[in-house]
Amino acid sequence: MEPKVWQEMPPGGIILEAGSSRGVETGSWRVSRPVVDWPRCVHCMICWAFCPDSAFLVQEMKLVDVDLDHCKGCGICAVECPRQCIAMATETDVAAAA
Repeated sequence: MEPKVWQEMPPGGIILEAGSSRGVETGSWRVSRPVVDWPRCVHCMICWAFCPDSAFLVQEMKLVDVDLDHCKGCGICAVECPRQCIAMATETDVAAAA
């Protein structure tokens, strides 16, 4: 998809079609990412409900992964998790551990 010039953009940043963010990967400028301690997770779905980027992937009513292509690293999930099983890690720490 070719990037649009500003003259082609809708005024005021209006979103003209639902689900259009799926085609735009926004996770590349993230500084930190959520790291989930899956054995502690009880799949309460609070992180999924609060995530502004819909970055938590669900299958059969259970969280299964984090979509890092869309996660912007805001940390809301880590703050809202009642079990405290989500921690934010910097991208440099994750890269060094890999």
